[in-house]
Amino acid sequence: MYDADDLYNEEEEYSGPSRSQKKREMIALQKLAEKLMTLGPELVKKCGLPDYFIEEVLDAMAIKSHEAKRRKVQYIGKLIRDVDTQPLIDFLEDIETGNKADNMKFHALEVWRSRLIDGDFSVFDEIMELHPQADRQRLSQLARNAKKEKDKKKPPKASRALFKALRELSE
Repeated sequence: MYDADDLYNEEEEYSGPSRSQKKREMIALQKLAEKLMTLGPELVKKCGLPDYFIEEVLDAMAIKSHEAKRRKVQYIGKLIRDVDTQPLIDFLEDIETGNKADNMKFHALEVWRSRLIDGDFSVFDEIMELHPQADRQRLSQLARNAKKEKDKKKPPKASRALFKALRELSE
């Protein structure tokens, strides 16, 4: 007769990840490929992956048909299994954090410009503290001109020049 212990032997060897786990991993790799495809061709070329892989991603970016693109993404997901994905993940994270940092810096410059145009000259103290090499006279002249343009509802030529001067300071 069969013993219950024989049927439910808990000491079986681990046979690897389940089918569900493999499928989740495959979908994650496909999503990584899709994220890579949202970048421009220049960034894709800089991602540090093998040339054959980059060519496939660039080909997929050119495809317009939804179904053909879906199949190509699946194929790229299959190719990416053979590649070390950590450098790609790091590359994509660097791009995302770099964009966030650039946006924050850009926003801070816009706030400075707006405050200068509105007549808040206490901003000069902040600017001079961070950038002692700044030409205070030039910045105040650009701010006055930008305020005049704003009051007369003219195109923001001086406002753009003020922003450019602030951006040059921060670089």
